Amino acid sequence: MPNYIFHAADSRGDANHGWLHSRHTFSFANYYEPIRMHFGALRVLNDDFVAPGMGFGTHPHDNMEIISIPLEGDLEHSDSMGNTTVIKHGDIQVMSAGTGIRHSEYNKNKDKPVKFLQIWVFPNKKNVTPRYDQISLNAEDRNNKLQQVLSPNANDEGVWIHQDAWFHIGRFDQNVELDYHLKKEGNGLYCFVLEGDFEIDTYQLGKRDGLGLSEFSKVSIKALSLASEILLMEVPMR
Repeated sequence: MPNYIFHAADSRGDANHGWLHSRHTFSFANYYEPIRMHFGALRVLNDDFVAPGMGFGTHPHDNMEIISIPLEGDLEHSDSMGNTTVIKHGDIQVMSAGTGIRHSEYNKNKDKPVKFLQIWVFPNKKNVTPRYDQISLNAEDRNNKLQQVLSPNANDEGVWIHQDAWFHIGRFDQNVELDYHLKKEGNGLYCFVLEGDFEIDTYQLGKRDGLGLSEFSKVSIKALSLASEILLMEVPMR
């Protein structure tokens, strides 16, 4: 039998700074919950809302794989490697912080907010050369199926990171059902609902609920409402 850990959307850490409203699935900044430090190699899952024209000033990172998934609006990124880019819905951004980087993130628009997921994954090797990548994916390729957006392999679909992790996004019509098979034995799967409602094994999840599964090889996922969208994050548990 799988091991399950359920995180209701309203149980997440809640940090509202006015210009930034962030919900933390795992302990982060001033939100500290000892039993919610991480899920395997998945260290941070922040659901961020940034007010028009506002953002995060230049700050450092090291030895972490950092993934940004925009949900709405335009996020402008600048870093110490010389990259200045804008990411929007449909894009995936990754940084291998490695030996150290500095970067900033701002809402490029003055008239509408930006919403994005900030995800940190522990790397499988330390002190790598910092790198940046950003790609645009065809959102139509996730209709009623899972679109791979991240893997450990540079030649696979999506971005890649220094970890045996695979991320998928799927958008489903009501009552569409599929099985997810682990890519690597011993990994776990963290399911995060972006829109709508899902049934995962015996659990029913609504928008922004999360469910972690370990000690399993296959799981059944069913959309319970129209235009239901989910992010699946397979990560090592050790």
